[in-house]
Amino acid sequence: MTTHEPQIANRIRICRLCAAEFAQTATHHEPRPIVWFRSGVRILIVGQAPGLRVHESGVPFDDRSGDRLRDWMGLSREEFYDRDRVSVVPMAFCFPGYDAKGSDLPPPPRCAQAWRADVLKAIGHVVLTIVIGGYAQGWHLGQATREAGVTATVANWRQWWPDVLPLPHPSWRNNAFLRRNSWFEAELIPALRSRVRAVMDHSP
Repeated sequence: MTTHEPQIANRIRICRLCAAEFAQTATHHEPRPIVWFRSGVRILIVGQAPGLRVHESGVPFDDRSGDRLRDWMGLSREEFYDRDRVSVVPMAFCFPGYDAKGSDLPPPPRCAQAWRADVLKAIGHVVLTIVIGGYAQGWHLGQATREAGVTATVANWRQWWPDVLPLPHPSWRNNAFLRRNSWFEAELIPALRSRVRAVMDHSP
């Protein structure tokens, strides 16, 4: 299938719905929607929201978390950023900013309310959706996963396999999760890499 960028992408690029809120954060930054999706792709990565480095570069997962995610998926940078095969649609397209303590603010719900349904419709059917973190899992897998928590949702990954796979955020802050849950790297990661490779290579 030939991919193309849908018209909604340009509308999102000029979105300033959250400008007033961003101006009140510790970073006092302007909106910069990171738009990285096309219709007709095979893999959809659903994240939380861009971090500061991604806000500055304009490239999703262009940070240490992205390095770990690519390792989990078994993809090179070139493959990961192949826009004909992989799209990245976070729960919020802009960096939300930091609070007064320097912690990441959550994705503003307004973004998903304004854009998400139309974006997913524009992308169309994908073979594999990778859903990262609690906000994304709550939206895509149901409110029960928000109540269960990320660890329980990821531990139950076979419930949605092979079309959808929940993951914890690949941030270094989740190193403790990896230490406590040896099954993640022993069982889930090999399955993820095998599935990603099959989808990237257009296997059924």
